[in-house]
Amino acid sequence: MAVLEAIALAKLYGSVPAVREVTFRLEPGQVLGYLGPNGSGKSTTVKVLTGLLQPTHGQVLFEGKDIQRDLVSYRKRLGYVPEEANLYPFLTGEEYLEMVGTLRALSRTRMKTKISSLLELFSLFPHRHVSLGSYSKGMRQRVLLIAALMDNPDVLVLDEPLSGLDVTSVLIIKNLIRALSARGKAVFYCSHILEVVEKLCSQLLILRNGQVIAYGSTEEVRQRIGQSSLEHIFLQLVEDKDVAQVANEIVDVVVSPS
Repeated sequence: MAVLEAIALAKLYGSVPAVREVTFRLEPGQVLGYLGPNGSGKSTTVKVLTGLLQPTHGQVLFEGKDIQRDLVSYRKRLGYVPEEANLYPFLTGEEYLEMVGTLRALSRTRMKTKISSLLELFSLFPHRHVSLGSYSKGMRQRVLLIAALMDNPDVLVLDEPLSGLDVTSVLIIKNLIRALSARGKAVFYCSHILEVVEKLCSQLLILRNGQVIAYGSTEEVRQRIGQSSLEHIFLQLVEDKDVAQVANEIVDVVVSPS
């Protein structure tokens, strides 16, 4: 049974369609890579999946039930890492996580234990009493990851989760996603980093102009398109340009004496 499902999902801003007829199923243990160029509808989809926007038509189902019927209960089972790490700058890292734990109705004892352990594991414990406004982008990103994970969600929606992270943190998060999927967690992974998506994701969905142009297992999509790598698949389906030629033309302009 699908834990998260989109059925003919569409979102219009006025008369302008941002997402059109998007359908997919995400089962426990699966990692779905959600790809597309800027403006293709990825961020809109994420906002609809998390209940931040209502679809114009279509449905998002969690365990077979429309999420709009009980958003509070759905969000209790959801972990979300947004693309932008917009946090309350005057709170400390520990205070922010305590606020999240309180909103999620975690017991005080469980909350304290989880926060301390996760801050330690994400190398943030020495900075727990420092205001978030003083954190680097990578540190804020790690706080968001802790906030998403601390209540043991069944579904994770990750929107560019590696943004701003150092090499060690990136490696930890990549292995963390594998470990979570092995424990039966369903992961919706939205990213521009194709090589990471190719290694982590069991399923792929590629958008163009708000519409699905490829969907299936990573291997199925690769065989259907007849390309050996996700980079080649993406370029063939999404970008109508010779990227090597464009790069050379940019260099020509840069080095031109006139």
